[in-house]
Amino acid sequence: MRVKICGITQAEQGQAIAQLGATALGFICVERSPRYIKAQQIQDIIQVLPTAIDCIGVFANASLTDIEGVLKVAQLTGIQLHGDETPQFCAHIQQLWPDLEIIKAFRIKSPESLSDMSQYVEVIDTFLLDAYDPQQLGGTGKTLNWDILATFKPDRPWFLAGGLNPDNISEALDSLAPDGVDLSSGVERSPGDKDINKVTQLFERLSYHL
Repeated sequence: MRVKICGITQAEQGQAIAQLGATALGFICVERSPRYIKAQQIQDIIQVLPTAIDCIGVFANASLTDIEGVLKVAQLTGIQLHGDETPQFCAHIQQLWPDLEIIKAFRIKSPESLSDMSQYVEVIDTFLLDAYDPQQLGGTGKTLNWDILATFKPDRPWFLAGGLNPDNISEALDSLAPDGVDLSSGVERSPGDKDINKVTQLFERLSYHL
């Protein structure tokens, strides 16, 4: 199972989290986010990471120019689209950067929130399901209502996100069978400052599921 820790801002923390067992790190490329990090800072962190780890840039309603600007500097392996991007926009991303993993995030408010996802199957590689918040796009700490996903079986691999932490990760994975989990605020001291003790606890709990 993939384990993605999102909102990395410090090289030492990125290294430590990779050593603990994360398979992917997420870097927030959304300027209004408290976890925002510039492209050159992302690249500085990537340079000290093991080459096997996935490095994902997280964008929300960004222009192609903005995404390209980050990709010219930072050697990302994937693009996560966390806004209201259309299937057509995702297809364009896929055509421009065919070697990168395209992750499309959906903020799940109700069972109806899942209905739009079928339109994206052919133009993305991976889904990510996050909790809905009217103000914030992600990193809210809100837990997704897992009952909504009881019969969820998409045609693409998917990450479970939304309020996951070391205390509830086992319950989440007993209830659902995602291909990966994505955590941010659940392993932080403050936005962008990861708590390595919490990350260690996370992998201790995950050891029963991996």
